[in-house]
Amino acid sequence: MFFLQVALLIVLGFLTLGLAVWGGFALWFQLPVAAWLRIAAIVLWSLPPAATLALVAGVPSLPGLPGLSWRWGPLAFVLAGMAMALWWSSIRPSHERDWADDVARLLVPQVQGDIVQLDNVRNFTWRSETDYDIRWESRRYDLSQLVSADLVLSYWMGPAIAHTLVSFGFADGRRLVFSLEIRRERDEAFSALGGFFRQFETVIVAADETDIIRTRTNARGEDVYLYRLQLRPDQLRRVFLGYLERAAQLRDSPRFYNTLTSNCTTIVFELARRLSPSLPLDYRLLLSGYFANYVFDQGVLTPGYSFAQLHAAGRITGRALQDGPQQDYSKRIRQGVPGVSAAELR
Repeated sequence: MFFLQVALLIVLGFLTLGLAVWGGFALWFQLPVAAWLRIAAIVLWSLPPAATLALVAGVPSLPGLPGLSWRWGPLAFVLAGMAMALWWSSIRPSHERDWADDVARLLVPQVQGDIVQLDNVRNFTWRSETDYDIRWESRRYDLSQLVSADLVLSYWMGPAIAHTLVSFGFADGRRLVFSLEIRRERDEAFSALGGFFRQFETVIVAADETDIIRTRTNARGEDVYLYRLQLRPDQLRRVFLGYLERAAQLRDSPRFYNTLTSNCTTIVFELARRLSPSLPLDYRLLLSGYFANYVFDQGVLTPGYSFAQLHAAGRITGRALQDGPQQDYSKRIRQGVPGVSAAELR
């Protein structure tokens, strides 16, 4: 019985500490006030759980001051937790903010049979991260001409973390890239930690390769890899339409980005599960830099090669940095990529 009580106290202590830390981060990322006021709010929030932890640890009062009891701590923590929960539930995603230029517009899809009309396809020209030409376009695509899909991973923070994109190819040589991204406000920077605390909304971007891939290699200095996916025409169509479905949902109802559960990699996994419901969960869905290895293990990359060979041949960074006509960009970055036919490169 004694050991059970000790175990329960330990669990209670960890839960109290966890809630206290979570609440502190929530206040830091969400309170729209000066930093010193956020710090003051965090300190006030921390007092009830600190008193509760003191009681759990068997310290009923402040040493030397027996009149200062911590017995108020649990009740105050419950009341503070209820207030925190009400405040947190009041934080809603919105489409009405001062958005950064590259995520200022929402993709508008219309599907009639095989014909897809897309408004607000991004086709910026990037000279640097802050110097660019803004261009949003309307495009039409024939899904009966959809012939390929490529998985693109852009590494920006070491080997374990990458941004995941999917580029679709059509018989006429056109390509369109889909990417789930944070919808940053103007002058706002990405924070993986903030992504756990409703700091960003989610947006589906559809863009030209010379925009969304080239900006990563040429403007941001990221390291980019491309792998050909082995999908049947019906599977290509379902994944393509899956992105459009998510874009339409986001347009109708804004949603928060979540670093763990709703990000650029989890959407690919969700759409892939529509094709194969038995796909297993895996740590590489969180450590997205290893996602291509996960896809390889599922047999969806070009057969006949080891993953090391696909990885080496799929590094497009050097080719992307080469000078050449912009209209040849998609062909240039695919030179030597296994699974890409010679006809695509002519």
